[in-house]
Amino acid sequence: MTAPSVMTAPGVDTRPPRSLSDREVADGFVNGDEHCLAVAHARWHGLVHTLAARTLGDAREAEDVGQQVFLAAWRGRAGYRPERGPFPGWLVGITRRKIADALTARSRRRALEIALGERLCPEATAVPYSDRVLERLVVTGELAKLPVAQREVLAMAFYGDLTQVQIAERTGMPLGTVKSHARRGLDRLRRSLAEIPADAG
Repeated sequence: MTAPSVMTAPGVDTRPPRSLSDREVADGFVNGDEHCLAVAHARWHGLVHTLAARTLGDAREAEDVGQQVFLAAWRGRAGYRPERGPFPGWLVGITRRKIADALTARSRRRALEIALGERLCPEATAVPYSDRVLERLVVTGELAKLPVAQREVLAMAFYGDLTQVQIAERTGMPLGTVKSHARRGLDRLRRSLAEIPADAG
């Protein structure tokens, strides 16, 4: 007895799907083909992630950068020019910019923490701060979102250059209350700053 043959509808191509070339993926990507977006992600996400992880030393942060790279590439796909280089090289260029943004955001968060810690909790750190750096780092919009008491204490420390003891004397608040408002306000600022996109500054 012979094995039954597989019945195939006339005209149906039963060959395995052909792998797209890099150029075909790039062309489809630029033309808004979501399948090519998926192929590009599968093909080059490892490259992007490796570059980011090597520089940042943080797998989770590298993963975030990878997502930002492909989102930025998709949104800016009309800007890709094949004559200027291959598609993976274009992605690498975007990756480098996003890594730089991530490093800038990391430095901004770290510098703010050092500056705030030195200003508000001098007994906890001996790292000096720079007034000019502090002025650049403090996000006025984020300060405005704080509760009134926390905003008042931090603003007097930032802009009035007052110590916690001086703030207590100026406001009539107990020193412990001033410290509590400063600590809670600082925690809120740190969380808010961590949520600000790197390219928003």
